[in-house]
Amino acid sequence: MTAPAGTGDGLARIVAPDTARIERLLPGPIERIWAYLTQEDKRRQWMASGIIGDATGAGVEHIFRHEELGSDCGEPPPKYAALAGESRIHGHIIACEPPHLLAYTWGEGTPTPSQVRFELKARGAEVLLVVTHARIAAPEMMASVAAGWHTHLDILANVVSGRPSSGFWEKHTRLEQAYAQRMTAR
Repeated sequence: MTAPAGTGDGLARIVAPDTARIERLLPGPIERIWAYLTQEDKRRQWMASGIIGDATGAGVEHIFRHEELGSDCGEPPPKYAALAGESRIHGHIIACEPPHLLAYTWGEGTPTPSQVRFELKARGAEVLLVVTHARIAAPEMMASVAAGWHTHLDILANVVSGRPSSGFWEKHTRLEQAYAQRMTAR
């Protein structure tokens, strides 16, 4: 995991009661990282397959197969048993300004849809990726959301750097516990 200068430990930060933000500095160019956000074959390697439209109002579908993200993925913990195999999340694009900004709703059709925003900024030969997940419905979901983005972005950093990744669920479980402890200590 590579954290941008000035962000410390690379952990997600809670920037509002319902919002988490996490940053990663990745090898560029910016168009390459944009492709990993928007192209299904590339996004599948670090997060989820599925189609993302290319204009405001267009549909978004994420098809998660966490067991395909890295080696030794194992089964999800009991808390996330419903996410074993394939799970889907739908939304619509709120903003799309290639290759700098992509924002969409997350979890449409659920009682508590939220919003995700990806901002990309060139930093020399690298790209600063800032992910902001807002409108998180409940404080008890914050640790899970932060751990999820942290794990997915670490996998992305490995993919674009040509490094192998370990399994999603082991890392997510460990990070979720760390985030929960950090958040209760505040």
